[in-house]
Amino acid sequence: MNNNRVFKEIADKLMNSSYAVVFTGAGMSAECGIPTFRGKNGLWSKYKPEELATPGAFKRNPILVWKWYIMRMNMILNSRIHKGYYIISHWEDEDIIKYVITQNIDGLHKKAGYKKVIELHGNIFR
Repeated sequence: MNNNRVFKEIADKLMNSSYAVVFTGAGMSAECGIPTFRGKNGLWSKYKPEELATPGAFKRNPILVWKWYIMRMNMILNSRIHKGYYIISHWEDEDIIKYVITQNIDGLHKKAGYKKVIELHGNIFR
């Protein structure tokens, strides 16, 4: 199946839907240069989650955990939003989709102009 045909099918389904949402995950962020956690060369291949991403880790070494979060925040702040974010934002503006649901914590959907975003895992900046 060629890409044009696939995109047309998706567009037709979206346009005929009464309540479409977009669900995103790590791929959106990875395209911006933000590393994933579990993918190839992901963060958990370089760092131990139990030392950085648990309440116990914070209790044992809050400075290390804060440095970890600040490092990741800086990666996000220095990233560039790619075209996909703006396409989905346009769909929201045109009322083609009702919400964006994301597993990402980087806030890039809102930075791209989305108004209705559900951040399943929260936001690193809040």
